[in-house]
Amino acid sequence: MRPASHTAFISHPDCLLHEMDFYHPESPARLKAIEDELSASGLMDKLRRYQAPLATIGQLERVHAQEHIARLQAAASRAASGGFVYLDPDTAMNSHSLQAAYRAAGAVVLATDLVIGGAVENAFCSIRPPGHHAERGYPMGFCLFNNIAVAVAHALETHALERVVVVDFDVHHGNGTEDIFQHDPRVMMVSTFQHPFYPYSGIAGRSERMVNIPLPAGSNGKVFRKAVDEFWLPALERFEPQMLFVSAGFDAHADDELASLNLVEDDYAWVTEKIKEVACAYAGKRIVSVLEGGYALAALGRSVAAHIKVLMKR
Repeated sequence: MRPASHTAFISHPDCLLHEMDFYHPESPARLKAIEDELSASGLMDKLRRYQAPLATIGQLERVHAQEHIARLQAAASRAASGGFVYLDPDTAMNSHSLQAAYRAAGAVVLATDLVIGGAVENAFCSIRPPGHHAERGYPMGFCLFNNIAVAVAHALETHALERVVVVDFDVHHGNGTEDIFQHDPRVMMVSTFQHPFYPYSGIAGRSERMVNIPLPAGSNGKVFRKAVDEFWLPALERFEPQMLFVSAGFDAHADDELASLNLVEDDYAWVTEKIKEVACAYAGKRIVSVLEGGYALAALGRSVAAHIKVLMKR
């Protein structure tokens, strides 16, 4: 067996079959861009690859209402005849979407088990649909199930962890993650996001455990790094997490036209270093990172590669 310091890469071909429209920015090409960049850079050969299993209904019900799951199952039945079924103006399902969503949530459960079990120190889940906008009772913002929330709940309930952190650097606030965990003292969330911007949340919910830092449009890496240093790191040190989960959205990149922040690959590498320092100090190096946004394909591939390269460092 390879040393535990290696990083797991978890994905599944089913995640490529989910589409929300023929020109939707959250497309299968995102995962292909990531794999192409990792292969071209030589990183893929150094990762431990795993196929994502299907999440169980019980795992999903830890964070989602039964009505939410039933709504997606009903939409999948309608989509089975072909075409797209829209859940909101931005979020749709085709005949493969529910299977992909089960795989996406299953990937993070597997990643959690691998990391806590010591098979690897950390893991990156290259999955879609993304998840951090999905609330306990509602899919939205390209998201069906809240993948990272499923992982956090699995760590808390199955592995009896007492303090876990969600780090979210997507350009959009992770409203779904906050909705699910805002009243759970075992969970801290630290995040940065463009504001005001979709989903127009994250300000009212700020607290000692919901460390949401809004950034104005046009903010660059210097502004982002200052927010991490001044707000995230002191909060994380006080909380002393036993495990860190990363909502790794790369749509704050300067090349991403769906938003207006100006981060670059070096910023993603830097913040990953900071996350690893916290994980080394308090969490036995345990990190599970989960793909969220990122729609400029070349920039997405480079940014994920920068993120994974740091995760892989011994």
